[in-house]
Amino acid sequence: MGKLHYGFLLHDPPIVFVLFSFILGLSFGTELSFVTCGSVVKLLNLKHNVRLHSHDVRYGSGSGQQSVTGVTAVEDSNSYWSVRGTSDAFCQRGTPVQCGQTIRLTHVNTGRNLHSHYFASPLSSNQEVSAFGEEGEGDHLDEWTVQCGGSVWKREEAVRFRHKATEALLSVTGEQYGRPIHGQREVHAMLGPTQHSLWKAMEGIFMKPSESLAGSRDYSHPHTEF
Repeated sequence: MGKLHYGFLLHDPPIVFVLFSFILGLSFGTELSFVTCGSVVKLLNLKHNVRLHSHDVRYGSGSGQQSVTGVTAVEDSNSYWSVRGTSDAFCQRGTPVQCGQTIRLTHVNTGRNLHSHYFASPLSSNQEVSAFGEEGEGDHLDEWTVQCGGSVWKREEAVRFRHKATEALLSVTGEQYGRPIHGQREVHAMLGPTQHSLWKAMEGIFMKPSESLAGSRDYSHPHTEF
């Protein structure tokens, strides 16, 4: 049973499902210049130098769903996200993610998807961003469109993620939480592109078509992607 603490609902620590290679910072497919379906990556907000992060701590207001924040720590395993297709659009493991493609980002350690809706975010009162679902399955509010400049999502370029249902952009504007997640930044969604909504793929495992993550957590059904 969780408890409310300084506006957040705390839960028992989750079981960690990250491979040792994640923790050690190792990466397959390092020669790939683009992000592929099935990859597990960290995403850096370029304006505020924080990585997209989640944990089994729920918002004490708004939706009450699992919170999503930005952290400065590079090595935190709670910043890994799996790049997946949607429930009705297949995303073949190892294929490049196209600019304009709609994806889901599933938090590796908790199995919940990056999510947004019209609840107000706790600090800035922008649009709340949360993590939602179980074992990688949520709803249509988990879908984000990758906005980039060319044909595919290149690892070295800045990209934006537009929430498909509300058209708001995944953003960080610098507001910081107090306890129990002191110093972490609020992640929210905002209409209109700004410097606050630019992200870059950083550490992770970038999948080739022939590679698989043996022993990793698999959110797919037999007919879908990683």
